Amino acid sequence: MKRLISTVGLSREEWLGWRRMGIGGSDVSVIAGVNPYRSIYELWEDKMGLRNPEEIENEYIHFGNVLEPVVKAEFTRRTGLKIRNKRVILQSDQYPFMLADLDGTINENGEMVIFEAKTATEYKKDVWQKGVPEEYMYQIQHYMAVTEAKKTYIAALVGGNSFIYHEVYRDENMIQEIIKMEERFWKENVLKGIEPEADGSKATTDFLNQKYKKSSGKEIELPKETMELIASYDAFSEQIKRLQKQKDKVANQIRSYMKDCEKGIIGDRRITWSPVETISIDKKRLQAEQKDIYEKYTTRSSNRRLNVA
Repeated sequence: MKRLISTVGLSREEWLGWRRMGIGGSDVSVIAGVNPYRSIYELWEDKMGLRNPEEIENEYIHFGNVLEPVVKAEFTRRTGLKIRNKRVILQSDQYPFMLADLDGTINENGEMVIFEAKTATEYKKDVWQKGVPEEYMYQIQHYMAVTEAKKTYIAALVGGNSFIYHEVYRDENMIQEIIKMEERFWKENVLKGIEPEADGSKATTDFLNQKYKKSSGKEIELPKETMELIASYDAFSEQIKRLQKQKDKVANQIRSYMKDCEKGIIGDRRITWSPVETISIDKKRLQAEQKDIYEKYTTRSSNRRLNVA
């Protein structure tokens, strides 16, 4: 690896400009289609310089940066390991499009270990207790690919009052997967300026729904290759139906063992079949008998629904 540029004194716009020269750690989960907040289209637009810096920043990112020193200090307090701030963008020697802007490094028994700080909301606590969230696993393996490090400590402040950290070791198989997908994205989409194909992430669904929120009402003759997509859509739909029937069958078999019991235990698994009260409003009757109240508390929203016939 080599030092591309020091980040000391760089404005945010300058820093983003240098990041556009390659693929950083936080970009990898987007390319892999596992980032819940950012779509492949948004990443591509960013690398092509088509998005404004303010569109990339948000409060979650802002407070993540603000709380980074707190996470570092707490990690050192708990482990005794001192973190060195790198403040430099690193570049892979073998794959120049792979960049790394590390939160810090640790000298552990003469070897460089990466440190990564995170913040998370309370509802992510269970995920962090079980291990490293998938999107961050891609990020730290990317960093180990760039730096050739063998280990990473990743620590998270969860919900503002819970501190969790994990040791993660270098995974050569995952690194090779990362290199292939990054190289394909960089060479085929960024360097050639070709918009990437859609993936199945929620972030991409949200992006497309927002970008094409309004319907023109027009009809379009779709290209021939769309027939392959429709065939795949039909095949997956049938597969989902078959699997849902199998899942429903298994669920009913479990219910037959539970009988009137609410909780069941086997090994480390816990099964619950709990009573759930459902409260509903008769909308038609309310509208007919109390139209003013119905209109007062009615909110309307519109979206587009995809139907393949």
